Amino acid sequence: MKKKSIIYFSIFYLICINLNANIILPFKNINVHEKPIQYSNIVFEDFNKKQVNLKNYSNKIYILNFWATWCDPCKKEMPSLDKLQENNDIEVFAINLEKKNKKRTAKFFADLNIKNLSIFYDSDLKLVKLLGIRGVPTSVILNKNREEIARIIGDIDFSNTDFINWLLSNVRN
Repeated sequence: MKKKSIIYFSIFYLICINLNANIILPFKNINVHEKPIQYSNIVFEDFNKKQVNLKNYSNKIYILNFWATWCDPCKKEMPSLDKLQENNDIEVFAINLEKKNKKRTAKFFADLNIKNLSIFYDSDLKLVKLLGIRGVPTSVILNKNREEIARIIGDIDFSNTDFINWLLSNVRN
C-alpha cells in the first residue's frame, strides 16, 4: 500500500513538473500577471485622428506596442512585430508616444519596410498614464476580453516561434 502511494505521488509530481515546464516564458522580459488586469476604456487615435476604442474589438489577442521614432530598440523589434501582424488571431496596435508627426512616423515605418502595421498615436498620453507605461518599447498583451495578461518591457523578437506558440496557447482565453 505504501509503495502504491509513493508511485502515485511520484507520477503526480512528474505531471506537475511537466505542466509547469509548458508555461516557460520564451523571453525573460515578459511579465505575466497572476490575474488579468481590467481597464474600463482603452482609447487612442489612428493615423487620421479617428478615435480607436478597444471595446469595439473582440475575439483576438491584442498587443499594444508603445514606441518612438528615436528609440533604437523600437527600430530593432518593429520588423518582427510587423511579421506578427500577419497572424489572423493577433491584432497589433503600434502606438507612437511622441507629439503627433505623420511625416516622421511614416518615414520610420517606410525606412524599416513595415507593411502590415498601422500607425496609432497617444499624443496626449492618456493611455500611457492609464496603463502606467514607463518607457519604450513596452508591449501590453491583452486577451480577447481586452484584459491585460502580460507586459513586455524592452524589445523582443516577436517572430520567435516559441513566443508565438506561448502567445497562442496561453493568452487566447
